[in-house]
Amino acid sequence: MGEKLKRLELLKDIVQQAVERGATSIEQIHQHVADLPFEGLDKAGLLDPRSRGLRDKQARTVGAVYDAIRRINREIGQLISDQIENLEDGEAAARVLRSRKAPAKAAPRSTTTTRASKRPAAARKARKPRT
Repeated sequence: MGEKLKRLELLKDIVQQAVERGATSIEQIHQHVADLPFEGLDKAGLLDPRSRGLRDKQARTVGAVYDAIRRINREIGQLISDQIENLEDGEAAARVLRSRKAPAKAAPRSTTTTRASKRPAAARKARKPRT
């Protein structure tokens, strides 16, 4: 599945880049078309200072809309990348768990302890039996 995730990430990058470039191109066209009336008024000498302020405000508003589109595009791209990373981490964890062998069951421990069992094994073996 790792190869599929790499291809999915590549596809996400291609789409994200296309949206980014598309938004920038459309913004430029939008700005140009939206400015045409102001340009005509300016050439005719009919654009007063108040209208110039509206022209700037319109350009900023259009720009803000396309900035928002690009920001949302980046955030969605990051969200998708994060989810792909989570899937990769999950796959890696599953591989590690599958590679580990189940530990052998230990023999049950005695609940009673004797004085001899509290001493180290070497000390128990070295002691001679009483006669």
